[in-house]
Amino acid sequence: MSRPTFYITTPIYYPNDILHIGHAYSTVSADAMARYKRLRGYDVFFLTGTDEHGQKIERRAAQAKKDPQQFVDEIIAWIKDLWKELDISYDDFIRTTEARHKAVVQKIFQRFLDQDDIYLAEYEGLYCTPDEAFWTERQAPDGKCPDCGRDLELVREKSYFFRMGKYVDRLLKHYEENPDFIQPESRKNEMINNFIKPGLEDLCVSRTTFDWGIKVPNDPEHVIYVWIDALTNYITAIGYLSDEPQERAKFERYWPADVHLVGKEIIRFHTIYWPIMLMALGLPLPKKVFGHGWLLMKDGKMSKSKGNVIDPKMLINRYGLDAIRYFLLREVPFGSDGVFTPEALIQRINSDLANDLGNLLSRTVAMIERYFDGVIPASGNLGELDQDLRQLAVSTVDKVEEAMEKMEFSVALTAIWQLISRTNKYVDETAPWNLAKDDAQRDRLGTVLYHLAETLRIISILIQPFMTRTPAVMWSQLGITEGEITSWESTRRFGLLPAGGHVVKGDVIFPRLDLKAEVEYIDSTTGANNKGPGPQAAPQLTGATNADPGNQVEAKVADEESALITIDDFMKVDLRVAQVTAAEKIEKADKLLKLQLDAGNEQRQVVSGIAKYYTPEELIGQKVILVSNLKPVKLRGVESHGMILAASEGDQLVLATVSADIPNGAKVK
Repeated sequence: MSRPTFYITTPIYYPNDILHIGHAYSTVSADAMARYKRLRGYDVFFLTGTDEHGQKIERRAAQAKKDPQQFVDEIIAWIKDLWKELDISYDDFIRTTEARHKAVVQKIFQRFLDQDDIYLAEYEGLYCTPDEAFWTERQAPDGKCPDCGRDLELVREKSYFFRMGKYVDRLLKHYEENPDFIQPESRKNEMINNFIKPGLEDLCVSRTTFDWGIKVPNDPEHVIYVWIDALTNYITAIGYLSDEPQERAKFERYWPADVHLVGKEIIRFHTIYWPIMLMALGLPLPKKVFGHGWLLMKDGKMSKSKGNVIDPKMLINRYGLDAIRYFLLREVPFGSDGVFTPEALIQRINSDLANDLGNLLSRTVAMIERYFDGVIPASGNLGELDQDLRQLAVSTVDKVEEAMEKMEFSVALTAIWQLISRTNKYVDETAPWNLAKDDAQRDRLGTVLYHLAETLRIISILIQPFMTRTPAVMWSQLGITEGEITSWESTRRFGLLPAGGHVVKGDVIFPRLDLKAEVEYIDSTTGANNKGPGPQAAPQLTGATNADPGNQVEAKVADEESALITIDDFMKVDLRVAQVTAAEKIEKADKLLKLQLDAGNEQRQVVSGIAKYYTPEELIGQKVILVSNLKPVKLRGVESHGMILAASEGDQLVLATVSADIPNGAKVK
């Protein structure tokens, strides 16, 4: 039986310069959708590429003292390298300078001429060279481009024009009969009210003021303009009017496109001009055009002139591929504008990836190693907590699928992270470290640890469209071989992870980062503020933190005979809420544990004399009180910066903890 097809496209990018993180946002989004559909069993064709002709390229090449072809070739090599670094799984990369594209564009132009859809006339009006867009005085009364704000040029030249008005009624009817054609729906109202209702003017489709482009058939003075040249890439890439039968078969299989994914600034070209051209060719229209929002900086749109451009390669090299893909897809509801800030990026990495997902994996693997010699135990009788976790894991699959069909990437990831959060809570509720102290609870302990490992299996599959490297790392640590139990359909059945497999403790998948240091680094490398390359490797946990003097227990409760202090003395002590993100024993120190703490805006390393009372596993996730302004000390050669508070009585010691709702870094008064 033939698999269903899914054809998705990105905008083809204009290679007048290297791309920034906003361009990566479009392509990563399309890649996530393509990967999701492949996981669901679809025959996917994912197209991206470059729009290489036009006056702007011609001018930039001249400034660089290069031939236009050489100029774009160099930038496109950089773009392809970026897509490789981002794990973009495109099936074809179309270039408008390729022979396969140029030949078909000329055939299409000639057909429009033969049908009297195109005529020759003289044009006089306003033109934006950077955006390659014409505007009327009504649309740009201040003489500035409505899209980019730059000054418009008054141009006058003979051009070929496409009769847009001939197809307007059919276009409006298509909108009415296909309410999901333009997404989000607000974009449809914008197209109708701002461009169609005021009167759709005929479209200029050739230019004579530059040479870098595809020549009009039988009239080489004219160059075919961007609308027909660039927009037709979506059909030339899959073999429309190709001389090769195999290529034409590809067109029959994949057209119409399931979704054109574009930035909101070019949605009118894709929902007005492009559908009308397809109608003139007698071809079906794409099923959906999705105009996503912009990824902005605090001071507005990313721009070289503003010096606020973020280099995606820098981010990938420093923080890792999956951290950047996750941030782009989680931070901004798709379709809306969002703001990129270094603070938001680092907080997502620390909170969602290091604390939530990373700690869940490391805790689970560590406890299976500790309590079952690394062998995944079998599940026994189920309790209410187990049933709840199973139900949430399976229902999360439906939530993710529903969100992905709507291209709501942030919603899908939120659902997955709700499962991760619930699983972390399950650890605290079941307290495996306490079960391990009672031999009679060994079966119960095995059931709990099995549920943790199996839920992680499901999570690892659900994150595959978004994070391309992490799932395989998780499978390696969980002793899973890629195959039937890593398929998308396997997520609907809880309990497929075979007992008896061996876990393998690995490196921390997402190290925590120092917020202040990383924000300063990103700011120093942004656009015109770049002061140098700086270190490129992803930072490792530096652990600049300290505390507890040796085997003394933390901050013993003072007895009644303690000397009195003044309020001024007490105010010198800076107490902060901190969360334990990692814990391990110190070699040859039976009483000491080395703790990594999230203190809000910084990472602390504390050595604490609580090993007799707590195992490392049961400390993960606990919110403790940190004395943050103690001088650093070294204990058994390990640097410690701070002290955590505890209460003791006789042989008992209990850490002072706070509610999970209190944010890390909050001051204790």
